[in-house]
Amino acid sequence: MRKNIVFKGLKISMICLASISLFSCGGVAEETSKGSAEENVFSVSEVLEMVAKENDVTRTLYTKAIVGKGKAQGMKFDEDWRKDDVEAGPLPALFLRGVATSITKSPVPLGLYLGSDFPVNAANKFVGKQADLFDKIKADQKPQFFYDEDQKLHTAMFADVAGAGACVSCHNGHAQSPKTDWKLGDVMGATTWQYPKDSLTYKETVAVLNSYAKGTVDIYLEYLDEIENFKESEKPVVGKKWPAEGKYLPTVEVFLDSVRKLTSYETMKKLVASN
Repeated sequence: MRKNIVFKGLKISMICLASISLFSCGGVAEETSKGSAEENVFSVSEVLEMVAKENDVTRTLYTKAIVGKGKAQGMKFDEDWRKDDVEAGPLPALFLRGVATSITKSPVPLGLYLGSDFPVNAANKFVGKQADLFDKIKADQKPQFFYDEDQKLHTAMFADVAGAGACVSCHNGHAQSPKTDWKLGDVMGATTWQYPKDSLTYKETVAVLNSYAKGTVDIYLEYLDEIENFKESEKPVVGKKWPAEGKYLPTVEVFLDSVRKLTSYETMKKLVASN
């Protein structure tokens, strides 16, 4: 119930601030123009670039402001954070996995995963065409788009760059890491997005963006719920403050409000321009 309430508020704030008419400010979907809702107005590449940008900003904020600053305050983050005997939060890669898991449970046919040529988990190693395209991404950090014939899915790969010390130190110190000399600025992997159609309607595009936003809500709330169950560790105070100010964590509303301020302008500008 709490997830539904929080996400409903998030969706309303995103849409209303951009003056987008696909959704009313009361949170009820309504088509102000049947043509604008049903006509394919975005290529799949455009949509995947939009959602990838949202993801890039969200993950950077989580990695730097929550994990990086949180560790400095003594907070713990662990790959086994869901285990009953581990009192910690999700590492950045597991935060992304949580978002991806939420998306798979939604009706939106959007795929998301993170791969690398030196992954901690061997199952995430790029092979075949993706391995070849990843070599290009490492060279120039430009996204790569292709149609996956085996899966019948339009696919986009975006550079996952080591932008925070927390990423570098974690991978370099991990017992299963095949590479231990990562540096800030290195391309550590690529986020891969997939969608079955080559173009999307305005309504489908908003649904893709909302499915990602809901995934962010789900995994962050799961983290806050984990903290509530801490028995041995000191619990951060959850409210309006961030780890940079002490042993604090922002509420999901405060966290996502910061995400929205960083991402919504460019994304919403594209949506409004098409309407």
